[in-house]
Amino acid sequence: MTWLATPVGAVLVLFILRDVFHTLWHPTRHGGLSRLVMVSLWWLSARLGGRRRPAGLAGPLGMVVVVAAWALTVAVGWGLIYWPHMPEDFSYATGLVPSEHAGPLDALYISLVTLATLGLGDIAPASGWLRVLAPMEALVGFVLLSATVAWILGIYPALARRRSLALRLSHVRRSSATAQALDSDGGAALLDGLASALSTITVDFLQYAESYYFHDGDDNTSLPRQIRHALGLADQADGAHHPDVRLSASVLRRALEDLAVVLDESFLHTDGGPERVFAAYADDHGHPQGPDGPPQYGGSGRS
Repeated sequence: MTWLATPVGAVLVLFILRDVFHTLWHPTRHGGLSRLVMVSLWWLSARLGGRRRPAGLAGPLGMVVVVAAWALTVAVGWGLIYWPHMPEDFSYATGLVPSEHAGPLDALYISLVTLATLGLGDIAPASGWLRVLAPMEALVGFVLLSATVAWILGIYPALARRRSLALRLSHVRRSSATAQALDSDGGAALLDGLASALSTITVDFLQYAESYYFHDGDDNTSLPRQIRHALGLADQADGAHHPDVRLSASVLRRALEDLAVVLDESFLHTDGGPERVFAAYADDHGHPQGPDGPPQYGGSGRS
C-alpha cells in the first residue's frame, strides 16, 4: 500500500501551494486553511476572553499557526513522495545501513532537511527524477519563507492604516466639531480625507482578509469602536448649506456603505444596512454599543 503515499503526498503539497497562492497573491480569494485557522482562533479567543480578546493574540497567533501548518504539511507531503522509493533510490553516507533508515520518519527527515535547504547530505536522492524533485522542494521552502515575509509586510501596514483612520475619527469625535464648523471648505476637506481613507481600508479587507482577526485593544485606535462616528458625521453634513460639504458627505456615505458590504459579506453576515453591520462589527471586536454609543450629531436626523 506504500504506492498510495506518493499521490497523497503530491495532493498535500499542491493543496498548500494553492492555499499560499489564494492567501497572498490572489486579492479577491482567500486560502481555505488560513481562513479556517483564523476563524477558529477568533472564535476560541471570544469564548476564552469574554468581550475582550485575550491580549489580542488571535491574529498574530493565527499567522504563526498558518505558517507552521504550511511548512509541516509540505514537509509531510514531500516525505510521503520519498518514502516508497527508499532505500533503493537514495544514497547513504558511510556508516548508515540503508535498510535501517528507510522508514516514514527517515523520509520526513529528508524532506525537512531539503525544505530547510540545510543540505546535510547523509541521505540523498540518487535516481534521476528524485534528484530533480529534491531541488524543487528546496525552492518551495524558499517560496514559503518569502510568502511569510510578504504576508507580514502586507498585513501590518494594513493594520497601521486601519488604526490611523480610527485615531483620526477619534480626534474628530473628541474635538466636538459643530455643524457650523463642518459647513465650510475645511469640513469638506475633512470628509474627503475620511472617505479616501475608508476606501483604502475597504481594499485592505479585500486583499488581507486575515487582518480582520487582529484585535485593537485601545478604543481610540480601534476602528470597530470609532467607525460609527463616521456615520454621524455623514448625517450631520447632509444638512449643510455648503454644496461641497454635501457632496463630500455623499461620497463619505458611499464609502461607508462599501465598507459595510465587504464586512458583512466576508465576516458578519447580518444582511443589514451600515448601521447594523458596524454595530455587529463593534460587538464582534468587544465593543458592544450601549448608552455611550456613537454620539448623535445634528443634521438630517437619518437613522
